[in-house]
Amino acid sequence: MTGLLAASTSAADKRAAFRADLSSDRIQRLPGAFNPLVAKLIQEIGFEGVYVSGAVLSADLGLPDIGLTTLTEVAGRGQQIARVTDLPVLIDADTGFGEPMSAARTVTILEDAGIAALHLEDQVNPKRCGHLDGKAVVPIEDMVRRLRAAVSARRDPNFVICARTDAAGIEGIDAAIERAKAYADAGADLIFTEALRTVADFEKFRAAVSTPLLANMTEFGKSELVPASALEKIGYNAVIYPVTTLRLAMFAAELGLREIYSVGTQSDLLDRMQQRSRLYELLQYERYNEFDSDIFNFTLGRNQ
Repeated sequence: MTGLLAASTSAADKRAAFRADLSSDRIQRLPGAFNPLVAKLIQEIGFEGVYVSGAVLSADLGLPDIGLTTLTEVAGRGQQIARVTDLPVLIDADTGFGEPMSAARTVTILEDAGIAALHLEDQVNPKRCGHLDGKAVVPIEDMVRRLRAAVSARRDPNFVICARTDAAGIEGIDAAIERAKAYADAGADLIFTEALRTVADFEKFRAAVSTPLLANMTEFGKSELVPASALEKIGYNAVIYPVTTLRLAMFAAELGLREIYSVGTQSDLLDRMQQRSRLYELLQYERYNEFDSDIFNFTLGRNQ
């Protein structure tokens, strides 16, 4: 049953692997998973990690990404996703769900959920999607306290704490660089600069900051969509594709639903659907059947 009902790799091993891989020359690609099944697909295809987006979790609940979700909801979905994959999971922890003490508690809860890494951002509550206008950031000192609290609560030293700054679109890249250095000094292992626009922006940030860096390649936002290979050459250590799988799925679902509504049948949509056999393959149905057979394939003795 190893690796069937749950991942065979322990949370500690996933964290150690992610920390080590962030120091390698290879960029870590983390597509967003909006549910555990997508996480299994991400692993099967060969990516290095899984990302859980706060925006996606909010959208999944029918809510905008303005800080309405709770730590309980985020940790619950994170645990469901981390449970099924051997890949490390990086999760969006917004601003830490409150004051510095809340950020500290967030670390402990997400560690217990089997998560490998989280990112905390320097936005003012209520936060907004990082690629929207009208954001505001807290003073550097406030974010430093947030990060120090999170770092102090960490029990597994390999649990990665990533600091996200939204300052580039508000105060400029130089201010974001200043913040990144302060956040690294406060103990952040990885820096995530939101809404950089061009390759030159990514290059400038890399040249100025020695800490491992994460790039956000989200669609329809502020950033140019830079290939992972190019980001790797610049020297970026990780890249996330936060909402991609949800956008693909919702686009297909909407088209299909509209056709069923107008035509009355899904018969012309079959070539755009995952077939039953492929779903069963991803879920490893045969291995469950083998397990059932092994457990229940016995006979009773005469004296029983």
